[in-house]
Amino acid sequence: MSALARPREGRVLGGVCAALARRFGTSATTMRVIFVVSCLLPGPQFLLYLVLWIVLPDEEKASAAW
Repeated sequence: MSALARPREGRVLGGVCAALARRFGTSATTMRVIFVVSCLLPGPQFLLYLVLWIVLPDEEKASAAW
């Protein structure tokens, strides 16, 4: 498993789904579908996405910190 950081390539909006897909070893498309389907359920999914977008570092910043 790799560090949780938003990649520069493969991003659609903020790179959160791409980062989670890379972390858990699945495709970004699968993670995006899971996110969209989860938005149909009640809960704070959209707010969680925004928080992760703010909190997760870019890939360059994360690699510079290591």
